[in-house]
Amino acid sequence: MLLADRDPNRTVLVLTLGGTIAMTRTAASSGVAPTLTGADLVRAVPGLHSVATVTVEDFRQMPGASLAISDIVALVDRLKRAVSEGVDGIVVTQGTDTLEETAYLTDLYYPGSTPVVFTGAMRTAEAAGADGPANLLAAVQTAVSAQARGAGVLVVLGDEIHAARHVRKMHTTSPGAFGSPDIGPLGHVVEGAVRLHRALSVMAPVPLPTGALPQVEIVTASLDSSGTLLEGLENKVAGLVVAAFGAGHVPRTWCSRLEALAKAIPVVLASRIGTGPVLASTYAFPGSESDLLARGLISAGALDAYKARLLLTAHLAAGSPRYEIAEAFLHHP
Repeated sequence: MLLADRDPNRTVLVLTLGGTIAMTRTAASSGVAPTLTGADLVRAVPGLHSVATVTVEDFRQMPGASLAISDIVALVDRLKRAVSEGVDGIVVTQGTDTLEETAYLTDLYYPGSTPVVFTGAMRTAEAAGADGPANLLAAVQTAVSAQARGAGVLVVLGDEIHAARHVRKMHTTSPGAFGSPDIGPLGHVVEGAVRLHRALSVMAPVPLPTGALPQVEIVTASLDSSGTLLEGLENKVAGLVVAAFGAGHVPRTWCSRLEALAKAIPVVLASRIGTGPVLASTYAFPGSESDLLARGLISAGALDAYKARLLLTAHLAAGSPRYEIAEAFLHHP
């Protein structure tokens, strides 16, 4: 029988960023917006304080779509201070629109072994069957688990535990919207107890940026696209991710433009599919993966375009030379 992991003497810091989990209907409109505080969220969870002593900090209050990389840099600074203050675990609540990206970026920057768990909700606090309280409870249970220490940044929704590096939002509205394609959940919360099915290799943290953040954009390949959006990008962005067809292919009309861009800025080749890796040497036509890599593009490996953008951004912000950027993608766990 699984026994719940409970010890009210342990401490968990809940940092709230807003999102659907904190949204209610506003008097000004028929729609919802972030209105609930962290204290409101914690109050709505039965039995939470028997799991751990929970303190709350309202770090941001905005939709997930409005979060910026600078917000996550500030969040990681707060995580480091929380660890130095001796908390046993940290939970971050936010909107699910960008949760897969913010959790991954945090994973790139966060160097500690103290568990950091992201969660959110697909239904607002006022909705029938609101999932926020159950997700917050499972996240706190995960954050105080010994199994979560040193496991990297985690994402917990629907009693599933996912690695930030693998998780994706895969449905616009379903309460079971999050999954880890090809990999599956890292573990589950069962009767309040955390059960991790496998261990993850440790990612070396990327240094936090000290100056202005570089602009990195994604351009997606589509049928008969002219590639107009590629023109002049070397003067507008510090790096580019190409979300290519299939295993890493683009229209042949893109080739010369991408080759020129790759001489000026790092250009990463990812797939728009979202599961499976970019290949290296299977196809050989103009615009194929082998052709593009020979033209100087950097393979994203199995990273999707959104996470590839964040890895590239983090390394550019850290001042990593191009060969180190290529190595970071090549050896990404």
